Parts: sequence; structure tokens; C-alpha cells
Amino acid sequence: MSFAAIHERAAIRKGGPAGLESLLPRVATPDELTSLGDDRYLAELTRCVFRAGFVWRVIDNKWPGFEAAFDGFVPLYWQQVPPEVLEELAGDERIVRNLQKIRTVPENARMIVEAAREYGSFGIMLAQWPSDDQAGLLLWLKRHGARLGGNTAQYFLRMVGWDGFILSQDVIAVLRLEGLLDATPGSKKALLQAQAAFNDWHRETGLPFSHLSKIVSCSIER
Repeated sequence: MSFAAIHERAAIRKGGPAGLESLLPRVATPDELTSLGDDRYLAELTRCVFRAGFVWRVIDNKWPGFEAAFDGFVPLYWQQVPPEVLEELAGDERIVRNLQKIRTVPENARMIVEAAREYGSFGIMLAQWPSDDQAGLLLWLKRHGARLGGNTAQYFLRMVGWDGFILSQDVIAVLRLEGLLDATPGSKKALLQAQAAFNDWHRETGLPFSHLSKIVSCSIER
């Protein structure tokens, strides 16, 4: 089926083209991705890790406390932070005191520092990574980072403005209805099938991947 039919369904459900347009996420330019500091990338990764399986507004409401407790999320410091600092944070009431998630900060800081050594900064790496290989980026983040499987890394990329899709339940449902996905959600095969579908839709429409993803999610009644 042509993507035009999906777009039409989404527009009808959202009150017309203008209503749908208002919901589309902002896409950062390569310069914006490059100029964002590595500390901000570590902060947003951490926010997404803590949001996973939790009420998002609770994390967002406490976020100023996270910024204070983690002292601005400087990757060079957090990559080698002493274990006792993490244990102290597990008792810090300014944040959600989940030690397993707290322990992801040094691991993800090391990932960012290593990427910066290779590319110049984590933002440069993201700016250079093509959206038609989001599957490769997600697999890289899962392999090198901590708790970045599932949709966590996808939401992180959306938050920083990187142009990519999110495999929400609605998007997966549409991909299945269109006969474009038959693999188990969360598997590498499913990720590659989704990538192929979005690549085809991008070639058809010229729309950003994140816009395609949002339109797809708005096109189904659940």
C-alpha cells in the first residue's frame, strides 16, 4: 500500500492535515547534533533509562534533582566514578533511588567518551550516522551502552532530535497490518524489517523518518 493511504488515515484521525502537522516532532540539523555537548547526551540517555518502566512525569518532575545529584553529567568524570559515589546516590532523595539504573551512568559515560575519542564528540557520531541505518545505530548503542535495548534508545534519539522511527505498539501494529513485519518485536530481525519499511516510505515521500513514524502511529485506532 502507498504511504499516501496511511497519511490520509492519520490526517482524518487528527482533524485534518494541519492537526497532524502540529504533532510531528522537530528534527535537529547536523550542526545542532554536533554542537550539543556530550554532557547533555549523557543526561538525556540517563533520563530515558530512568523513564523506562516508570511514570515519565515523575522522572521529569524530579529532573532538576537529577542534574544536581549527577553534577551536570560530565562524561569524563562519570566514566571512572568511584563505586561509593554510586552507592551514595542510591540513598539520594533528589533522584529515583534505583541502584541498577544509577550504575548505567558510568557505563554510558564510557560509551560516550569512547565515541568522542573516535569521532571528536558523541554528537558528531550521531550527525554522521545515516537515518537509513537506524537499525545499525540502535544495535551499536545496545552493544556499547547499558539498558539501551527495547525502545529506550529510540526515545533517546527522538529526544535529541535525531531523525529516526520509534517502534511503539501502534507502529508495530501498522507494520503488521501492512504485511511488513512478521518477526518478534524487539528482535534484530524485526528491527531490520522495520528499517526496510521506513526506508521505502522515505524514498516514496521524502519525509523525515521521525515524521513518518509519527504519522504511522497516528493512523491506527486502538
